[in-house]
Amino acid sequence: MALYLLYESASGYALLQAQGLDEIGQNTEAVRNSVADLNRFGKVVQLTAFHPFESALDALNQCNSVSEGLMTDELRSFLELNLPKVKEGKKSKFSVGVAEPKLGSHISETTKITCQSGEFVLELLRGVRLHFDKFIKDLKPGDLEKAQLGLGHSYSRAKVKFNVNRVDNMVIQAIFLLDTLDKDINSFSMRVREWYSWHFPELVKIVNDNYLYARVAKLIEDKSKLSEEHIPALTEILGDEDKAKEVVEAGKASMGQDLTPVDLINVQLFAQRVMDLAEYRKNLYDYLVTKMNDIAPNLASLIGEVVGARLISHAGSLTNLAKCPSSTLQILGAEKALFRALKTRGNTPKYGLIFHSSFIGRASARNKGRMARYLANKCSIASRIDCFADRGTTVFGEKLREQVEERLEFYDKGVAPRKNIDVMKAAIESTESKDLEMEDTQPGEASVKKSKKRKSKTEDGETMAEDKPAAATNGDASEDAKSEKKRKKKEKRKTEQEQVEEEQANGVNGDVTEQDGTAKKKKKKKSKDEGAGSEAKKKTKKSHE
Repeated sequence: MALYLLYESASGYALLQAQGLDEIGQNTEAVRNSVADLNRFGKVVQLTAFHPFESALDALNQCNSVSEGLMTDELRSFLELNLPKVKEGKKSKFSVGVAEPKLGSHISETTKITCQSGEFVLELLRGVRLHFDKFIKDLKPGDLEKAQLGLGHSYSRAKVKFNVNRVDNMVIQAIFLLDTLDKDINSFSMRVREWYSWHFPELVKIVNDNYLYARVAKLIEDKSKLSEEHIPALTEILGDEDKAKEVVEAGKASMGQDLTPVDLINVQLFAQRVMDLAEYRKNLYDYLVTKMNDIAPNLASLIGEVVGARLISHAGSLTNLAKCPSSTLQILGAEKALFRALKTRGNTPKYGLIFHSSFIGRASARNKGRMARYLANKCSIASRIDCFADRGTTVFGEKLREQVEERLEFYDKGVAPRKNIDVMKAAIESTESKDLEMEDTQPGEASVKKSKKRKSKTEDGETMAEDKPAAATNGDASEDAKSEKKRKKKEKRKTEQEQVEEEQANGVNGDVTEQDGTAKKKKKKKSKDEGAGSEAKKKTKKSHE
């Protein structure tokens, strides 16, 4: 069977025919050895056709379609013109070697040309890539490199250029910077405390907060100048007049050493830097909250902005987090403990970054593992909705948060939570109602069509309601009496079944009992229908006699 090779270069499509493969043999090592030698490889592989791209934009479109595994019209016409024609109802006597298996399957589905892609074909294509400039004589030196560079830049730029409002890279950088700022502010504030404590050691016990300590140190400067005039300014910073008076009294009776004006200036400058960093940290946190509400609103409303951002940054992107199963998301961030447990055959970790959520902190010690598993399940659902939904809404995240709250109550008090199907139906209905409200605010043809549909549904419902009493009037008095007895029996059975279902709903196997109860109801309804049919048959026989 003849073998043709399809090579997608930056300048165009090339079709090459591989001949004399029996001499080399279907061995990848032999092909690797023969690829480096152009004289030997040129005898085996020969160029049959070349189709250059019209422009750089055309090359980008062709490259995107090949990466997605789709065959364009240009590629199809190129293959049909240059490959031998295949008669209808007969198999082709040749095959096409392709580097991308998805592209090969698409070509075989549409054109019914047999395609193959394996190690042998890849080695041949590697040789074609190595000696491609020698196969095409019209190419000038340096043209192929320029085409490859330009296509690589445009392809990577198009891949990176996603929706500007939903770029998760900003969240990853912001959470990394937030973590480093927390560490730096803590270390710098401790340095301010140690530095200023040589001058005013009593202030550490009065003011515990790092940011407030830096502000107070900036305000006081020299403790010998402290007086009652500083009390209103200190109360604005500390928020407590008693603490301000305590600071003034401690400054009068302080045991610290005096500092030179130059030292005091350096302390004040460093305290100002710490204050600026703390304020920038607050602004960065607000920025992170807004970006998380744009990128992953459901995940942020479920587990919080900081924990959600840490999950996204650890996974690499929102799409990677959405691809993760809930079991992986549960231990995301505890990889060291996991591999240590697998190596030592110990207990695997129950939670990773999810541990920082408030839900696991509220759960009891024996239910923390269960809560982590359930929360990871809901987080995976929320991340998938955020990643693949067209519109960003917080409805699903709020409903999932309610489910987690109900699960906490179930573990603590034994209150049965709602089913996931019911909660998701309610969330979908609420999103649809919001969409309808948005459409109603913008009146158009769609709203008129929906109103007509609603009217038609109501008219059909009224006609059905009018038909029902007419059907009920056709009957004898004896049949009415029998129907009343049947209704009484049905009511008794319903009350008994409801009591059984209420008793079983408090247990663990509530779902199974409900299913059994519905099955029993169906069987009883069938038996009643059969009984009614037998009574009707008896009446007809008596009337004939």
